Amino acid sequence: MSKKKIRLLVADDHAILRAGLRMLINDQPDMRVVGEAADGEEAVRCALTTRPDVALVDLSMPRLGGVETLQRLRRELPSARLLVLTMHNDPAYAKVTQAAGASGHVIKDSDSSEVLSAIRAVHHGRSFVQVGTSAQGGPTGPAPSPLPVLSPRELQVLRLLARGHTNREVATLLTLSVKTVETHRSRLLEKLGARTRAELVQIASQLGLR
Repeated sequence: MSKKKIRLLVADDHAILRAGLRMLINDQPDMRVVGEAADGEEAVRCALTTRPDVALVDLSMPRLGGVETLQRLRRELPSARLLVLTMHNDPAYAKVTQAAGASGHVIKDSDSSEVLSAIRAVHHGRSFVQVGTSAQGGPTGPAPSPLPVLSPRELQVLRLLARGHTNREVATLLTLSVKTVETHRSRLLEKLGARTRAELVQIASQLGLR
């Protein structure tokens, strides 16, 4: 009896990259691509139809940002493992995507063997976090990470700050005190290694949070 293959969804808005990943994955004896998507909304629809074991998700896609896509997939298809494939090698991005439910984070210019290792790791319940040329892995739960991650409230504050709201406006929208919002902002700066609000906005924009 043949061994069951890892079923994968590939979500990226670049057709050439999807084609390359499809060829790489389908060439493996233990994997096969069961669906492809060019944007976040399509990724969620395709995942609900194909029910992949692992969803390989780009952070920068149209229609639905990378973080929102991860959150939707985590909520609507909790059985799937989520692996982020991105050009961003800053640890801040890994922290945010893991807070959104990703089990792994791999850089786009990695060797093909690294991508395949990441897929196998997250499928078997481990985390795989690659930052620059290093990778860390270990046992994982719903939002695993060897790095500090953001809380759901911190993600909300980051999204609103990135959309141009003042601390007072964020406090009103989330029914919090201004002091509490300022505390969340300070924690965001610390966790994401940012020095200014502008840097926080830049990180949020790259993650599709704006």
